[in-house]
Formats: sequence, C-alpha cells, structure tokens
Amino acid sequence: MKKVLKILGIVVLALVVVLAAFFAYAQYKNWKTLNTPILPDDYYKSFAEAFPAGGKLEEYYAGQGSYEVDHLEYKSDNKSIGTIHVYYPAELKTSGKQYPVVMVVNGSNTPAKIYLPFFQRLASWGFVAVGTDDPQAGTGETTSIALDFLLDESEIAGQIDRDNIGITGYSQGGAGALGAATKYENSHLYKAIFTGSAAYPLLAISMGWEYDSSKISIPYFMTAATGTSDDMGVTDINKEFGGVAPLASLVEIYNSIADDVLKIRARVTGAEHEQMQARTDGYMTAWMLYHLQDGQEAGKVFLGEDAEILHNTNWQDIEKNG
Repeated sequence: MKKVLKILGIVVLALVVVLAAFFAYAQYKNWKTLNTPILPDDYYKSFAEAFPAGGKLEEYYAGQGSYEVDHLEYKSDNKSIGTIHVYYPAELKTSGKQYPVVMVVNGSNTPAKIYLPFFQRLASWGFVAVGTDDPQAGTGETTSIALDFLLDESEIAGQIDRDNIGITGYSQGGAGALGAATKYENSHLYKAIFTGSAAYPLLAISMGWEYDSSKISIPYFMTAATGTSDDMGVTDINKEFGGVAPLASLVEIYNSIADDVLKIRARVTGAEHEQMQARTDGYMTAWMLYHLQDGQEAGKVFLGEDAEILHNTNWQDIEKNG
C-alpha cells in the first residue's frame, strides 16, 4: 500500500510540475504578445510596397506628414489602461496654437506600446494621437477615461482643440470606438469616427462590447475586409457567427444611422481582417484631416460623384450619402 501511495505521489507531483510549466509558458507567451513591437518606425513604407495604393490621394495620406513629432507618457491609476501614450506635433509647446485629437482604440491584445509608430505617423499630420495600453478596450470605457485625462490633467490640455476630436479603432477597437462615441458623458465631444472591421453586433454582444450604432450622430466611415476572416458568407449573421465584420452587418449599421449624418461604408478588396490597419491607413487619415482640420483636398477622397474611392480598385461595396 505504501508503495502504491508513493507512486501516486510521484505521479501527482509530476502532473503539478507539468501544469506549472504549462501555465508559466502560457503567461510568458501572453507577456511576450503584449510587449513585442509589431511595427517598425517606417512601417508605412513597407505597407506601401506590400499593398500599393489605388489612388493618388490614398498613397499621399498613407505616408508621413510634414510635422516633427514629440511624445509624452502618463502612468494611469487604472490598471487596464497602464500607460497613456500621447504623440503630438513638436511645435505644440511653443506655437501657442491648439491641435485636433485622434483617440485610438486598441484591437484585441494590441496595447498601444507595441504599435507606437502608428501614433507617430498620425501625429505627423498635425494631430494629437492618443492611445492606452489596455489590451481589451472593447467597451470604450478606458478610452473615455484617457480622453478626460488628456483634456483635464495632461500638461498639454491647454493646447487641445476641444471642438475637433476624432476617434478610430480596429476590430475589438472598432466596437470600442463606437462605444466611446455613444455611451459616456464625454461621448458628445467626438466630431468624427472611423472604424476598420469593427466587431459586428452579434460578436460584440457575446464579448461584452455591446454598442448601439443608431446612436451615432457624427460623420462615420466604416470599413471591413472582403476575406473570410471578416465575412464567412453565412445566411443569417444575427443567428450564427458571420466573421468579424460581414458585409451584411455593415449594411445594417449604415442603415441604422440617420440619413442626415454623413456616412460611408466600404470594403477593402482582397483583404483579410489582420490587414485592415495597413490597408486603411491612408483613407482614415484623410477622413480625420477633412473633419478635424478642414482638409478640403482630403475630402476629395470620399465626397461627391467623382470621389477617389469610387474609382479605386482597392475598394468595393461602397455606399455613401455625401
């Protein structure tokens, strides 16, 4: 009997060691995912090579802007936020001017610290680009908190143009952007929204990122990929999982928004879900330039019957009311 118990003890100990090693590896893998940079400083150059622009404006706005950039970091008391990253035109501290803001909501397990060159490039176009290290930002709450901090407590609060604040997000971050723009006390501060493959309502509800797109009352440019990761081609997207952002969901969201709100829906031809940030960089920038900086040239991307997007072979399934 003692021999049997001894053997059982050894087996149990071995299992404990194996399980401990498994969980230690899983924690390390998760830590590595959340701390390994995914973009080089000149990422937009490799994007341009891998995904050639289909229009001159798309190519132009996907590149680097003319502003030198500086940045600030703020440690937050909110554990989910971790650090608030603020990138801005370097001239801000001496120019005496105020600058528009773009709040960026993270996709799943993608804290801002691992894709900071995205913020740097956006700031080079004259924006204050802000993100957090929240790896699960789908409710929009931490973005709302970060915006309040920027406006009320940051050292550049006086240089923020409070009348020109936009928000963008991809995947889970798209759901978070929709939530941030509709569910919080400071939601009314947003002037424009852009999303890339925002998790569609059925998925968002199941993950705790519920939003009501009919509450969107600001100009909205919604995009998604044509690949199966975004659209699995199911018969009824409200009864079974249809991908992250199926075309049918874009149609439903577009139709849920009042017709007096400028709105655009479009899909990136041949793209898969994970490529959406790369494939939409240029038009996201143009959208924010038009709405937050009165960039009339940028408006030619999507406004009117001769809008560039209508003739761009990189884009399809376009519907717009402006």
